[in-house]
Formats: sequence, structure tokens, C-alpha cells
Amino acid sequence: MIVPQYWAEGRIQERVDGKQITVRRYGWSDDSPLAAQAHADQRTREAFDRITSGETLERRERKVAYNGADGMPIREEIVERQGESVVTRNGYGARCLNTPDVMFVDIDFDEPLRTSVFGFALVPALIAGIVGGWTAKTWIGGLIAAIVVFIVAYRIGLAKKRGEASTNPAPEKRAAERIGRFLHQHPDWHLRVYRTPAGFRLLAMHDVFSPTDMTVADCFQALGVDKVYARMCRNQNCFRARLSAKPWRIGIGEHIRPQPGVWPVSPEKLPVRDAWIAQYEKAAEGHAACQYLESVGNTGRVHPNAQAVQELHDERTRALSGLPIA
Repeated sequence: MIVPQYWAEGRIQERVDGKQITVRRYGWSDDSPLAAQAHADQRTREAFDRITSGETLERRERKVAYNGADGMPIREEIVERQGESVVTRNGYGARCLNTPDVMFVDIDFDEPLRTSVFGFALVPALIAGIVGGWTAKTWIGGLIAAIVVFIVAYRIGLAKKRGEASTNPAPEKRAAERIGRFLHQHPDWHLRVYRTPAGFRLLAMHDVFSPTDMTVADCFQALGVDKVYARMCRNQNCFRARLSAKPWRIGIGEHIRPQPGVWPVSPEKLPVRDAWIAQYEKAAEGHAACQYLESVGNTGRVHPNAQAVQELHDERTRALSGLPIA
């Protein structure tokens, strides 16, 4: 797990065989901005030489934070460090806990929508319009059916896009059953179970794990972990848990400023970012990120690293506070 303090961008623009080639790469360091720039320049030169020798590489590296990153270090503002764990602020402003070896398992009851909400709602609306028009023998009846279904599907799609759970109890029951089966097959495991707005969060207490271990992959598969979360854990070589509320769940309708919220931002834009964060943190005080439910499995087996992470996690998420989760 790498969460650098400093970032920089290198740029090389040269003519090769009569063509102008421009290559950009990012660099990072925990030591200083100068060290980050030196690293960026080194990576840029290496990429430039490979491109001019015939390799097919992107000429410009994308500036991404965590989601969507393909093995790059986590590019988020560092809020605090506790031992080997790092608390960062993610792209939409929430605080997140990143750990190199203490495993969090995220189980969403409903899969968040990966496509556009409009597209999600359009297909059932068209079908309803055709069926409704044929049944009513009039295009007005079909139009009314299409509009009604579109509105309902759009609202469902919007909730799925935001990662919110539906009121359908079946997915929650299935997730609980998967946890029960997993513990039956792994009686030596100790898991703390938390409720999140959209599912369960599990914290493995009995041992530490490498995110790239097959044991972790098998666990994620058996428990039905979100595929994006599983890929991010593997690529970023860490586990991750959100510590504070999602802004839109606590009345913060405006996105973190400036947009996009990828760290770092230019110094002149820090005041507007700091103002947004102050508003967000004040609103988040009345909410928990998750709620502790129970400890299951071999509860007498506790790894000291997991114990330290659990105490930090429970304090920062307000998991034992009884506050509404968001």
C-alpha cells in the first residue's frame, strides 16, 4: 500500500523522426515536492524512451484518485496516519481508512448501477409503452404507461447509482446466509459485522492478510463482495473502509469543490475546498458511517493489528454511537 504525501507531473516534448511527441507521467514521494518531481521526471523519461522505441503506451497518465486506478498509488489527501493505517479524504469528500493487511469486506445488498440512470429507466419504459398501448388500443395509454414506468425505474436507478439499498429484504437475507455458510466452512475465523446504508461490512479480527492472497480472493468470491471493491483492493494492495457519511445522504447537495476532487489541488483553490469540507464535517457529526451488529465465529482469536484497526475504525465511524447511518 502506497499513499504518498507529495505528487508532481513530469513532461517531455521532443521531435523524433520529424514528429513531435509529448509524454507526461506523475511522480510521488513522502519526502518532499522535489523528490516527487524527480520521480515524475524519471518515470516520464522511461515512458518516453519506451514509446519512441515502438511500445504502445498512453502518452498522458490519467489523474485519478482511487476508484478506476490500475495499480497507481492512492491519490487522496492524507488526513491522519495511525501506525500503518492511513486515513484519506476521497474524491467526494468522505474520510476513508486504508490498511495494508487488516481485511475489510464490503457486501452490498444491491449491485450499484454502472450505467446511466436514463438508460436504465428507458428500456422498461419503452416495453411498458408498447404493452400498454397494445392493451389499451391507443397510443395515449401506451404513453401514460411508459411515463409511469420511466419515473419509477428512474428513481430505482438513481438509488442504485448512489449505492443505496432497496427495501427488498431478500438481498439482505441472502448476504446473511452467505456469511453463515462461510463461517461454517471457516470456524477459526473471527468477523465483526457492521451494517452500512447499502449492506454489510465485515472486519476480519483473527489474522492479517495480503490483499493479493488467494485466501482473500476466495473469501471475496464466497461472500459476494462488490467486484470493483475486490479489484481495487488487489490493484492498490490495501483494504479500505469509509469512515464518514456520504455527502448526499446528509443534505450536502453540492459536490466537493473544486471539481474534480482529485488530490492535490492548486493552492489558490484550497480555500473553497476547505470551506466545503468544514460544511461537510459539521453535517457529518450527526451521523455514523456504519453500525456495529455483532461478532461471529471464533471471537477469542484476535490479531493485535486487527485490534488496533478495529478501535480506530469504530471511533471514527461512530459505529457504537446509535446515530443514524449515512
